[in-house]
Amino acid sequence: MNKRVLKNDFLQIEYLTESQRISGLIPAGKPNMLADLSHLPPIPTPYGNFYFRGGHRLWHSPEALPRTYIPDIGEMIITELPNGVILETQTEPGSGIRKRIEIHLAADKPSVKLIHTLVNDGLWPVELAPWTITQFRLGGTAILPMPVGNVDAAGLLANRQFSFWPYARINDPRLKLGDEFTFFNADAILPPFKMGYFNPHGWLAYWLDGILFRKTFDAHVDSLHPDNNCNSEIYCGDQFVELESLAPLKMLNPGESVDHVETWDLFDGLDSLPGEAQSYLNQK
Repeated sequence: MNKRVLKNDFLQIEYLTESQRISGLIPAGKPNMLADLSHLPPIPTPYGNFYFRGGHRLWHSPEALPRTYIPDIGEMIITELPNGVILETQTEPGSGIRKRIEIHLAADKPSVKLIHTLVNDGLWPVELAPWTITQFRLGGTAILPMPVGNVDAAGLLANRQFSFWPYARINDPRLKLGDEFTFFNADAILPPFKMGYFNPHGWLAYWLDGILFRKTFDAHVDSLHPDNNCNSEIYCGDQFVELESLAPLKMLNPGESVDHVETWDLFDGLDSLPGEAQSYLNQK
């Protein structure tokens, strides 16, 4: 598929012109951090074939067939901006939802701001949550900050919850649960693994090839999220690993829209991480 490029002295962003995907996240002097899944077969749906192209995409949660897997339909609307671009799909048949990703590349550092928007062009309200999925190459380590401290004055109530998908093994050897950080070593092992949790810190990270990728987002600590109140999820199979963030559930009325903003920052080395996370990664 055809690609276009946004770049500065530190980072190159590649995006597709025929599908709403960011396909390249390329630090200066390094290979693409994102996974290329263009070789995978499509999933047939009532609306046509859905292709896993890899990279970064915008979905709406909760996940369901065929709603979640409606293919990109029709011509993409691409609007160029100073140091950025807007990628907009046609309205999805069936769901009536239109997706927009606004990309802003910083001029002077390896940082990107992404504004993800869902618009209800349909005739009825739809309950959904913006859901952003970033697929990386294997071989790195995901860093998931854990909730810490009390949620009530006496410390009597639970402060952590996890959701595990049916195919995930609790004893998956790639998963390293910790009190302050959980780590996931993204190796090519099956069955696949998926876990979600509520992350009050509002960031997730991936360490690959000496580069630390970090995405930050609003945690919305007082709102209900999908998947048993998860705002952060990780998925890993034998070809890629995903870092996913989710906005709160919202009943989106006809004509309304909802945004979910992520900021991506890349760091050379581990200095931006707390000591416990640095120690674990330095031992690998």
